[in-house]
Amino acid sequence: MSLPVSLIGQADAMALPSPLPFYSSAVRAGFPSPADDHLDTDLDLHTYVVKRPAATYFVRSEGDSMIGDGIHHGDLLVVDRSLEALPGRIIVICVDGELTVKRLERVGQRTYLCASNAAYPPIPIDGRESHVWGVVTHVIHSLPGATVQ
Repeated sequence: MSLPVSLIGQADAMALPSPLPFYSSAVRAGFPSPADDHLDTDLDLHTYVVKRPAATYFVRSEGDSMIGDGIHHGDLLVVDRSLEALPGRIIVICVDGELTVKRLERVGQRTYLCASNAAYPPIPIDGRESHVWGVVTHVIHSLPGATVQ
């Protein structure tokens, strides 16, 4: 999955609305409980997804190579540049001048970028020009038919 070169922007530069209502109980996928309809506190989504504002940026995903990890075409990715790119983490990386988002994996002494869609083979990065742009910490996407214009 390639990423467009234009980044959404620094997290600390984003003007987000004030905190939104947050319900204290979880939402069940079964029958609702009438006792769970009370509001507990406010939730500032920015505070929830951005732990290090100076090191965080947002970017839109493109393509379907990470669909198995819940990253869809057009999703908003929250990326933290201060986190270490460790095997198993999903990272934004520039390889040979092209941005991509993949899971970092090591097999023996070799390092690979792996998609979560079987249609895309692993990309070996040993010996290639690459620079990690950060670790993806959150994915935000709209459900089909729920997008507000």
